[in-house]
Amino acid sequence: MKNQKGFTPLENSQINNGGVVDKIPGQSKKFLSGFTLIELLVVIAIIGLLASVVLVALNGARQKSRDAKRVADINQMSKALELFFDDKKSYPTAGGSAVILNNLLYMTPTYVTQLPVAPFPADTATCQSNSATACSGNNNDYCYQGSATNYTITFCIGSPISGGLAPGVHTLNPGAIK
Repeated sequence: MKNQKGFTPLENSQINNGGVVDKIPGQSKKFLSGFTLIELLVVIAIIGLLASVVLVALNGARQKSRDAKRVADINQMSKALELFFDDKKSYPTAGGSAVILNNLLYMTPTYVTQLPVAPFPADTATCQSNSATACSGNNNDYCYQGSATNYTITFCIGSPISGGLAPGVHTLNPGAIK
């Protein structure tokens, strides 16, 4: 009987037209077809190794995705604040203290349909700040501080972004991200 590729060879048995294993006449022992335990363990180990490689690659992609969303949110709010300034001839004031950006409710729906919220989880390793504009020490929030003529939005990036932004705490002022 010829060996089938990928299967353990059958001994003392034959496969009939329906694919069922029959005992060969005159033989006393019957072995069933299938994979050995070693073959199954090797396949499971290979699948586990591939899964761990994929998860490591996805983790980096998730971090870059969160950072890209943060930069897009900040650019969107910059445009909304400039529209607000064009209409009101001043930027929104926050009472002289830093507030979380999603507390600027009077910006919706005229200037932005929904106020952005920073994605989770926070990048705590690269976002330690003692900045005066940090909101309650939580560097995952977009923190807004503004006066009639100026504003600052503080935000954090966890990994380098194309365009020159390094990991860490950054600020947006009228016209530029620093």
